[in-house]
Amino acid sequence: MSDLFASHEDSSSNDAHRPLADRMRPANLSDVVGQDHLCGSDGVLTRMIRSRSLGSLIFWGPPGTGKTTVARLLANETDLVFQQISAIFSGVADLKKIFEAARQYKQTGKTTLLFVDEIHRFNRAQLDSFLPVMEDGTIVLVGATTENPSFELNAALLSRSNVLTFHSLDPDALGLLLDRAQKLQGDKLPVDKEARAALIRMADGDGRAVLSLAEEVWRTATKDEVYDADKLQEVLQRRAPIYDKGQDGHYNLVSALHKAVRGSDPDASLYYLARMLDAGEDRRFIARRLVRMASEDIGNADPQALVVAMAATDSFDFLGMPESDLALDQACIYLATAPKSNSVDVAYK
Repeated sequence: MSDLFASHEDSSSNDAHRPLADRMRPANLSDVVGQDHLCGSDGVLTRMIRSRSLGSLIFWGPPGTGKTTVARLLANETDLVFQQISAIFSGVADLKKIFEAARQYKQTGKTTLLFVDEIHRFNRAQLDSFLPVMEDGTIVLVGATTENPSFELNAALLSRSNVLTFHSLDPDALGLLLDRAQKLQGDKLPVDKEARAALIRMADGDGRAVLSLAEEVWRTATKDEVYDADKLQEVLQRRAPIYDKGQDGHYNLVSALHKAVRGSDPDASLYYLARMLDAGEDRRFIARRLVRMASEDIGNADPQALVVAMAATDSFDFLGMPESDLALDQACIYLATAPKSNSVDVAYK
């Protein structure tokens, strides 16, 4: 999950084949856009680097906000050995190899910064394996997650880490990225004012997405062509490629839905549900997630929530699509407005 970018030129002959987002990675922490509370002159991470006291961290936030990039920059600015793994593709054997290599570096006086992407995908035993090497200073752990760490990570790991929140990029930050992209490209983005605003809305706070969309515009526009909002929407097809039911887009949207329900925000909950339904998401998958939320996030604070979620699931078999979508909408709004309690989940664990 790479992320937030600032322009810096690379003279490599392969530049033309590298994605724009990759070519615009920041060279310094201060170049990161949209996270001033962390990377600004008085930001938390800036202070840590200034004091040379970097501890283990959990980066929590939506995709395309700078988590991976900031982890790399932290390693560079603190002279730590950088190692990166993904919890999706790594297991215990991989962790053992990394820990052993980190111990060898420690013997030479070097500390390893281990960046773990999607750290919430590790199970409890795998998360517990980090504790000894964190405690003895063999590694500085930096984990990235789009899920709420309080729910998805165990208490022992959280007690040894500082959770830092990355924010979605606002329109001004996304616009700044587009300005930097134009400078790097040496070419104005061929869109009018309304189309530029529409492109920024399509990115939905994701820095990587806005650069990918801009790159697509540069690829498709003919000489002297300038897209208006309608043409932009036609060419980009409503950003459909970014929602992949089997990959990141799938998990990012369901994660956003889950967070909105937990945050008791019915408008946001319905918005993310509508995006999933409109993209053709499997209704049974959505229903299963709503049932899980009813028990995990509401529980006995409102036992009726589980009944409503199960009734919405049954309506899919009884009515079929698209009529059953209204039942999913109803259940989603009910869950978002219901009182919240994770006491059942906590007690079980």
